[in-house]
Amino acid sequence: MPTIAIIGAGPGLGLAIARTFGAQGYAVALIARTQHKLDALAETLAAEGITAAGFAADVLDRPSLTAALDAARERFGSIDVLEYSPADATSGATALVDVRQATPENVQPQVEYYLYGAMTATATVLPAMLDAGAGTIIVTTGAGSVYPVPMFGNVTAGGAALRNWALNLGTALDADETGVHIAHVAIDVWITDQAPEGVPSLTANEIAPRYWDLVTKHDGHEIVIEA
Repeated sequence: MPTIAIIGAGPGLGLAIARTFGAQGYAVALIARTQHKLDALAETLAAEGITAAGFAADVLDRPSLTAALDAARERFGSIDVLEYSPADATSGATALVDVRQATPENVQPQVEYYLYGAMTATATVLPAMLDAGAGTIIVTTGAGSVYPVPMFGNVTAGGAALRNWALNLGTALDADETGVHIAHVAIDVWITDQAPEGVPSLTANEIAPRYWDLVTKHDGHEIVIEA
């Protein structure tokens, strides 16, 4: 069966994407930092009849990320779809800063987290996809990677770098007629079913089918998800 690897898998959007693809006959490789949380997600999916397993890795630890993807490929035989959406990196030394306070020191961790993590994951799975002549890689950011959001000055710099790289890679692979599709998803809503009044929001279950559309339709290299 085909396999989707979800990097940044959690109980929200990651689980919704896993269910969406699992319902279409995909196995699911769940990748995030904490093994016991991944195991709980995999058990939830298994109870719903979806084949899933967790592989612990930190996107800032590139060898661990490569090893997790290699283990997933060994377990399931292939990785046909890669979805990269690690949880928000803003904590401690990487806290949010306004663009007027952005510095190389507080922007670099965001670049490491978003761009370099995605580059590492892509480098691990892309050669096999190119050999097969098929595959999809989807990277996810907030909409600040597309539109100005000055209060998220360091995070949006990392997200915009990831977006630019993904769009360029997708264009290059199209030009080479590889059969591998690269897409960027920018989420411009709160992902919740309990947003404050007037705040644009969608549930994870409402968003996840858009990822399936990207895989099945290959319709462009970018979507912005809005309420």
